[in-house]
Amino acid sequence: MQNSLSQIYPLRRIETFPTAETSGVTDTTHINRDLSLIEFFRRVLDEALDPSLPILERLKFIAILSSNLDEFFMIRVSGLMDNIEDERVWPDGYNTAELLKEIRARVLDLTKLQDECLRNDIIPALKENGIVVISYADLDERERHSVDEFFLHNILPVLTPQAVDPSHPFPYISGSNLNIGMRVKPHLTRRVAAALKTHGDDLFARVKIPSFVNRFVRIDEDEDRFILVEDLISANIHELIPEAKPEDCHLFRITRDADIELRESEAADLLAMMEDNLRKRKFGDTVRLEVSQAMPGEMIEYLTESIGVEQDDIYKVSAPMGLSDFWFLYGLNRPDLKEAPIRESVPACLQTGESIFDIVKRRDVLLHHPFNSYSIITDLIKQAAEDDDVLAIKICLYRTGLDSPIPPALIEASERGKQVTVVIEIKARFDEANNIEWAKQLERAGVHVVYGILGLKTHAKTTLIVRREGDELRRYVHLATGNYNPQTSAVYTDLGLLTINEDIAEDATELFNFLTVYSQRTDYKQLLVAPINLRERMTELINRETENARNGKPARIIAKINRLADAGIVHALYEASNAGVKIDLIIRGICTLRPGVPGMSENITVRSIVGRLLEHSRVYYFENAGANELFMGSSDWMPRNLDRRVEVLTPIIDPDIKRYLKDEFLPTYLRDTAKSAHLMPDGKYERRRPLAGEEAFDAQLSFQGTSNIIKFDEHH
Repeated sequence: MQNSLSQIYPLRRIETFPTAETSGVTDTTHINRDLSLIEFFRRVLDEALDPSLPILERLKFIAILSSNLDEFFMIRVSGLMDNIEDERVWPDGYNTAELLKEIRARVLDLTKLQDECLRNDIIPALKENGIVVISYADLDERERHSVDEFFLHNILPVLTPQAVDPSHPFPYISGSNLNIGMRVKPHLTRRVAAALKTHGDDLFARVKIPSFVNRFVRIDEDEDRFILVEDLISANIHELIPEAKPEDCHLFRITRDADIELRESEAADLLAMMEDNLRKRKFGDTVRLEVSQAMPGEMIEYLTESIGVEQDDIYKVSAPMGLSDFWFLYGLNRPDLKEAPIRESVPACLQTGESIFDIVKRRDVLLHHPFNSYSIITDLIKQAAEDDDVLAIKICLYRTGLDSPIPPALIEASERGKQVTVVIEIKARFDEANNIEWAKQLERAGVHVVYGILGLKTHAKTTLIVRREGDELRRYVHLATGNYNPQTSAVYTDLGLLTINEDIAEDATELFNFLTVYSQRTDYKQLLVAPINLRERMTELINRETENARNGKPARIIAKINRLADAGIVHALYEASNAGVKIDLIIRGICTLRPGVPGMSENITVRSIVGRLLEHSRVYYFENAGANELFMGSSDWMPRNLDRRVEVLTPIIDPDIKRYLKDEFLPTYLRDTAKSAHLMPDGKYERRRPLAGEEAFDAQLSFQGTSNIIKFDEHH
């Protein structure tokens, strides 16, 4: 099922700052969003460079950085390359060509540090701890025989060498796969040579290493000693191409454009369109060519011409390529080389042994994951599926994971005769295949599946459970900052709210009507919903603090979010700062606002916390002259969140939860001196260090074991 917003809720036109093209003056009130993202990558690398971390944790951040860079090229760089002829000057002062040049310079610097860290620090330290990645040349005779036998029986049969000659054009190169390129002089009969119009010239040959082949080949069963598969293939290349030698082999890898345009307005079937777009993604334009440092210049030139890239798209790599594969080593059973597991707890109010429905009837419940186990949520959905009194379950699924227990529970609920509605976002980038498969399974089980709304992504994290209790129906609502994904919940920090508040429950019902049949409601009693009222309400809340400050009333804003890149919001925050509002922003990644600039943002601080957990919770605090208001939910301050997605923020009404978020949760993050970095006006970050004699304070770790984080007032 699909709907269209084009006439009922037209997208807003958002006022932005003037550009040099329109005003004649370059406006540098903004930090470039792509360069800001690279600075986030640099903070990820800082964790890999930190000698105080266990060595496998440092390796984990190397793998994360590699994965982040791959996605950055697939989405952001590819989009810029599509508009390389655009001479417009962006608000941060760059035109597209200049921005691509600056991105390249920063990525080269970043990957140089990454490669040096891996080769000179992490791999030697792993070796000292019994995890060895060794080259084929350093194996003894027995070990070589063992891995050669493994190659012959487990790898050779799935490899296909491809030569390029007049009868064999340059092959299609898959994005993200490792490839071995070489020049070989084939032994051809005179007749074959004449047919190929070659006279003994060298031919280019390529061997693709399939993604299903394990990157790490174990040398001994009882030891954590490995050889990289590309090294093993190169050492045995004569088994594939008799004329080839190991020294002829050079590794390369390409990154393809994955940001395929969706023409939703032309789609008769959104599901079929997404499946087609997944196929097209495999053939996106090449946006990056990585080559081994030792690859000869003539081979690089040949690949450049054959693949169709420019010199600035070539990145020479001295360390192994595709470092996201090194997650494999992190997965080894070596707890001594990792941080201790996060200590989970159950909130005290849920430890009574009562049904969670009975508990939520008495008071709202706040959950803080992963410090509170995510099984509380999965158990809630399972309990709802099995409870004879539950009549209906409605849920929004954005990234749910391949092995999530939630869709099977929803299938069971449907099979038990309950009305189950699932809004599943099949446009969630890089999770499309998982979501499409779950959508098909849910539909086959009789679940009412909605694929979202044309022109929008459904990013809201909301569940509505309708339960018969005596002579009335009661609605239980779960509103969250994170996805319904138990796997990522272990490494993301998120908040969830369970409530039966009647206004919120009514709003949640209207939200699902909006998603399924297009109710034309233009406002909600409590919830802030994009693209309906969220932008306007957020702007009003910021402007109210501005007016309060001008009138001498208490005024303050604290926002903990993932990203800030909306020009309208940035402008409103600058106005608030100039009026005297103290603004503290805790922003994990992109931030285009320049803090601390006299006369513009001197009352604004921005800090980023990058630690063992990915900060994902979103909380907004507004002082409101002492009658403070707090909100939490799925939305960041980004144009896509405010205008192009279905997002939900809920107000915090329970006074105890409000007090906890205001007086404990947000101040804890503002106190961090272990993992926080402060954004400077030039767009760079400086790590916050403890004062002399002060012990570093880690906000994330401080939340562990807090089973009774909220002191409830029984009178409320």
